[in-house]
Amino acid sequence: MIQVKWERYPQAGAVLIFCGDIRNHSDNQSVDKLEYESHESMALNQMDQVAEEASQKWPIHYVEIIHRLGIMEVMECSIAIAVSTSHRADAYEASRFIIDTVKRSVPIWKKEFFSDGKASWSEGCEAGSVKENGNTLT
Repeated sequence: MIQVKWERYPQAGAVLIFCGDIRNHSDNQSVDKLEYESHESMALNQMDQVAEEASQKWPIHYVEIIHRLGIMEVMECSIAIAVSTSHRADAYEASRFIIDTVKRSVPIWKKEFFSDGKASWSEGCEAGSVKENGNTLT
């Protein structure tokens, strides 16, 4: 279970919490579970960079990104994003930016286990999108 804790801000009129749950299907196949792997230190660094980039684009009072690793069953939350802003439009836009950027650029890989016994790795982060110390790795 993911627990998101955040500071409350009197100027924040919007607190948005997004939970990405494991669904029971993918590409017209029944899914039993998922497994996430990562280069953990790089993933944490990259998520910090994504949060910082979002904070530069929107007037965010607080942001937190948590992504679980390991095997997860259907209906479990794999990623949680908390965003606090003064107005809801900023919270929704920032949250959407964060989830889309995390999926595209953070070195976390997802393996889907299907009900027919097969398993496959999903498309995800490419090495060329990972940044370390502000530099793109190749």
